[in-house]
Amino acid sequence: MPTPPAIVERAEQPYVSIAKTVTMQTIAEIADRIPEIFGWLSARGVEPAGAPFFRYNVIDMERELEMEAGFPVSVAIEGEGDIQAGVLPAGRYATVTHVGHPDELVDVTAGLLSWANEQGLRWDMTESDRGDRWGCRLEFYNTNPAVEPDMNKWETELAFRLAD
Repeated sequence: MPTPPAIVERAEQPYVSIAKTVTMQTIAEIADRIPEIFGWLSARGVEPAGAPFFRYNVIDMERELEMEAGFPVSVAIEGEGDIQAGVLPAGRYATVTHVGHPDELVDVTAGLLSWANEQGLRWDMTESDRGDRWGCRLEFYNTNPAVEPDMNKWETELAFRLAD
């Protein structure tokens, strides 16, 4: 069961990531690069400032997803090669935390979108010919699989930025 949805203020957050265009069937191609990003940070003596995340920039579930896999960092750093640096924008976010298998996130996401609609909230999102372009739509993977291998016990936080 997810926690009840809530609205939270989030501060601006520097991060590093790898971006890739994938499909729902090839999403592992970006997910599998999270250890590479962690290793890149470690090689530079930089500790992540939070859990790894996916950032969904453009979503067309039937075709492609433009997304990033990354880590928040305490201070802005320069990217290199495939690793890019950015800043997650400050603002009001609708959030929900789910404990359970990642396969259940489609339904959890639908529940959060429906809840926001019922509340009359508007997303920081615009429609485009390539899909829905989000200002900031995040999934934080709060459970380390090396510590908890049972995917049914994983904690994932969804945080979608609201329009001003």
